[in-house]
Amino acid sequence: MPIKDLHAKPFDDGTITKLEIFENYAKEWIPTFVMSDYYREVWIFDFFAGTGYDIKGVAGSPIRILKQIKGQVGNIFKTQTKVNICFNELDKDKFNSLKQSCIDFIINDAELERLQKNNFLKINYKNEDVAKLFPISLQTIKQYPSLVYLDQNGIKFLSNSYFLALAETKETDFLYFLSSSYINHYGKTVAFKSTINIDVDRARQNPYKYFHRNVLEQVREWLPKDSKCVLYPFTIKKGANIYGIIFGASHPLAVNKFLTTAWNQNSINGEANFDIDDDEQKLQPLLFEDMKLLTKKESFKQKLIEKILNGNLKNNKDVFDFTLQQGHIAEHAAEAVKELKKKGKILYDEKSPLINYDNVYKKKKIIEYNVVIK
Repeated sequence: MPIKDLHAKPFDDGTITKLEIFENYAKEWIPTFVMSDYYREVWIFDFFAGTGYDIKGVAGSPIRILKQIKGQVGNIFKTQTKVNICFNELDKDKFNSLKQSCIDFIINDAELERLQKNNFLKINYKNEDVAKLFPISLQTIKQYPSLVYLDQNGIKFLSNSYFLALAETKETDFLYFLSSSYINHYGKTVAFKSTINIDVDRARQNPYKYFHRNVLEQVREWLPKDSKCVLYPFTIKKGANIYGIIFGASHPLAVNKFLTTAWNQNSINGEANFDIDDDEQKLQPLLFEDMKLLTKKESFKQKLIEKILNGNLKNNKDVFDFTLQQGHIAEHAAEAVKELKKKGKILYDEKSPLINYDNVYKKKKIIEYNVVIK
């Protein structure tokens, strides 16, 4: 089973999408912990860091991470938070390029250089096999808030032991880039089956564009029943092949930030770099309205409204939690709740429905949605 060299040619559109999601999530994650009152040391692990840039000079994940740290220099000095990074690359030539790229980037940036000189930025460059590095790093991951990037590179890194180990941690967010096409092609081989248990026939039951989503459904089954870790997909189409990101975290704030990142990437479905559920077609006017199919947003709002009116969701916390479970963002829920109030179907005391993380979990400001009985 061949392993593709991702750095032998310029990043394609699918790889750029992956990198943008990685970077945008780092942009959300870093200030959350830097500005926290509880933590003064955080870690970022990029286990398959690559060379730093592609052959045309487009930044890879390591440089994008450094750019987001640069954006938080003032806050890092203010809170005296130590930011540690582990950049790992097994290929020796790529490792040398990675290290030099990062060193040059920091030298040419006075703020990052100042962070490093004051020991608030420490980079650990590793040239190791992830199979050996990951168990050692896991001790640190368990101890500190951590952001972990994993990139499929051969079947051994598909093992559920990686997922289960990360899922058991309390303050770890991870983004795993997965070639679902790889599973589709090689999933029935003996070598593959000896490493990972994915039912390829089951994953193929739906159209191929849903293959990554179907793989994630099986990955979710690996988690213990009492696990607080939740997993979300983002499908990436590259030519005829399907790839994707699996995001995992146990804290609702992390889930909220990832879903915000995903919906910002694609406001149609928040789940793919293409119109995976043909929602644009569903938006077209039809001669007979009762024949119209619901888009992902419309379907969610309809389901949410039904649950509020039948009493299953009674307040803003219920609605916020349900919204995250459904893979949507607070704005979608707020639109539906405001519509219910405008139509006189529910009442609540505040001007706003207060459906957001700060009100529900930080301020613990819970308001009831009272159904109007006519």
